[in-house]
Amino acid sequence: MSVSTHVLDAVAGRPAAGVAVRLLAGEEPVAEGVTDADGRCRLVEGPTAAGTYRLVFDTGAWFAARDVATFYPEVTLTFAVVDPAQHSHVPLLLSPFAYSTYRGS
Repeated sequence: MSVSTHVLDAVAGRPAAGVAVRLLAGEEPVAEGVTDADGRCRLVEGPTAAGTYRLVFDTGAWFAARDVATFYPEVTLTFAVVDPAQHSHVPLLLSPFAYSTYRGS
């Protein structure tokens, strides 16, 4: 299983660079990273167990660094890995008062 994400700033219409992201299996940390200039972050490369995982985005700090108030200080996306051989790409479309996600490719 490999896991990646892509965070987009829906207000600015640009990638959200500098968002801290953690990957957890249950409460156990698996990986952490920060989105690059293109808003992308690859957290895991290679096989991992099937199961339920969570991506936790530190949106509060990211918005605060831009002096923007937000309703969501943290966004947590929970997803299931059924086939560890498949890549899991979990994008986040972000604004101060809403967010959306989908299963990417």
